[in-house]
Amino acid sequence: MRTERNLTRLDRVFARLDREPERPAHIDVPRMSRHRIALFAATLAFYLAIVWLVVITSWLVRLDWQVMFFRPYQQWPEIHAFLDYYVVLGQRGPTAVMVAAWLGWRSWRQHTLRPLLTLGASLLLLNITVGAAKLGMGRLGPHYATTIGSNEMGLGGDIFPSGHTANAVVTWGILAYLASTPRARRWLSAVSAVVSLGVGLTTVYLGTHWLSDVVLGWAAGLLILLALPWCEPLIARAEVRILALRDRLRDRRAGTAPVPAAPVPVPVPFTPRTAQDEAAAARETVAAARPPRAPVYLAPGPHTARSERTPVTPVGSRRPPHPERVPRGATASAARPLTGG
Repeated sequence: MRTERNLTRLDRVFARLDREPERPAHIDVPRMSRHRIALFAATLAFYLAIVWLVVITSWLVRLDWQVMFFRPYQQWPEIHAFLDYYVVLGQRGPTAVMVAAWLGWRSWRQHTLRPLLTLGASLLLLNITVGAAKLGMGRLGPHYATTIGSNEMGLGGDIFPSGHTANAVVTWGILAYLASTPRARRWLSAVSAVVSLGVGLTTVYLGTHWLSDVVLGWAAGLLILLALPWCEPLIARAEVRILALRDRLRDRRAGTAPVPAAPVPVPVPFTPRTAQDEAAAARETVAAARPPRAPVYLAPGPHTARSERTPVTPVGSRRPPHPERVPRGATASAARPLTGG
């Protein structure tokens, strides 16, 4: 008697991974809904408010200096070694490699380039927006501050907003953005929020960033994640072009010419027919159905002399036929038989 083997947890995991032999058609692509637009506008307003509060050297700048003088790394030195490694979760290089490896595996399993292209688009937006803000505002960090109580703006620094914090929000938040189920999206959103929050506070603990840098970094990363649905059409077009290029290279390597696409027929404009057009078409049809007749001036048979033609008596004529009539020009002796007496 044959018994079925009990599946272990690892067997169930691999069996679940093999459920996607081809590209799934139910992938949910986030859209720029009204709720997302409102959240994007609120986050942008918060971003601009933080920048304004730092520029005018408000209470937020005083809070930055108070936290810096508190020196958290001296208050809790026992966690310093752990946080030195934890802050790596916000560095762009290591995190991009880890997340790209996972998304690359998903792209291979689902037969789509969207996960990798979305990651590339988000990192490109991150480098452009956060890098431009850093260089434009030029704020110095706590370790390089020159004047107590000042905002340290425009002095050639590059820490405002915090790149570690924004990178943690985008890199780990992209996993939640690309989640295929609502439950996975909720869990990954919570995990990415905790990781990015911890990375931001770790930079404040280590004294590499002001508190306002971290707050602005959270807002900058969230803006990128909220704006990604606007990039989805561009990502879809890029995927189509990359796959078409791959197919052309594969055909060229195999030595086969690509099959040209069938020409698209040009649609003929439809013109409604009037009653006059219908009558003309009917006359043309009747004329085409009639057999062609010979001209009336041509004889129906071969041409013969009038003397050779058989006389025809018209119908209703009193004149009897003359079968003994001979053709003109013949002799009477040849025409009439001789009778003897």
